[in-house]
Amino acid sequence: MRKAAAFLGAVTMALCLSSCDMTEIPEWEVTHNTEVPPKMMFLGDSIAAGYGLEGYSADDLYSCSSYANILKEKYEAELDGECGHKMVNKAVSGAASYDLLELIQSGELDEDLKDSDAVVISIGGNDMLGIMLEALRSLGISEKGDFNSEDLDIFSAASYFLSMDKDIDEALVQFGKNIAAISEELGKRTDGTIYVQTLYDPLESFGKLKLVSDFSGEKIGKLNSIISENSLNGYKVIDTAADFRGKADSLTNIGKFDIHPNADGHKVIAADVDAAFRATGFSYVTVEHGEKRLTKEGKMAVGGGIAAGIIMLAGIVTAAVLHKKKKK
Repeated sequence: MRKAAAFLGAVTMALCLSSCDMTEIPEWEVTHNTEVPPKMMFLGDSIAAGYGLEGYSADDLYSCSSYANILKEKYEAELDGECGHKMVNKAVSGAASYDLLELIQSGELDEDLKDSDAVVISIGGNDMLGIMLEALRSLGISEKGDFNSEDLDIFSAASYFLSMDKDIDEALVQFGKNIAAISEELGKRTDGTIYVQTLYDPLESFGKLKLVSDFSGEKIGKLNSIISENSLNGYKVIDTAADFRGKADSLTNIGKFDIHPNADGHKVIAADVDAAFRATGFSYVTVEHGEKRLTKEGKMAVGGGIAAGIIMLAGIVTAAVLHKKKKK
């Protein structure tokens, strides 16, 4: 009887030990809401890159006080202790919309795009402003923005801008096609929210030559209309132009014949982007774990082992009783 009981105990123990391979730690996903993106990405041209700011380098976009870096520092502090924050800046100084489209299509950005919560784009200035600045140079305006108004032939200047009108309009048509394609290509590569900034007018107060500011206002207005109209293709518009209106002299370096935002201009753009983010809202997911437990198979194995043990024990007891009776 003692030997049988020992055998039964060993069998039961073996069954229980075998069930150790049938345990699990339950886990489930928990969604947390946040006002700002855990990961954001900046694309486009020199405005997003931070060109002209102290510390800017084409090889290092993370050491100047650009709006991308202003927000990076802000969100790292805000999300500290939660999900953390990551910023990626792939803007390229001098890029036009077709350059950005080619970069996206190359697949070079795919890895960073796929897990980005927000993608912010500044593009369009080089599609048309380059043509306009070249026109100013042709009128004798230096890189410092100086020229001798007495030597300027206003009729020749007007003629020059009229001849350039067709080139600008063609560039705008192509920009519309490119921004639609950019939106489509990004939609294939990220589930994050896409934002496109409008273009401010750096020549709005070009008092040296009113026809320049009038021409610039008209064409940049058309470009921004194209951005707004194409937002139906899947992106949100950040109206940077509205907050720069009437302030180009103080928010850009146009006094030095440089269309780029200065430090104050980048602070304004940072505030605009931040407001757009908070109006959208974001989330991140964590995996929570419970206590270790038997799987369904494990429970069946243990239950089966116990049942088998009971049956076996009953058989042993019955056999022992019968054996005892025989001896009597």
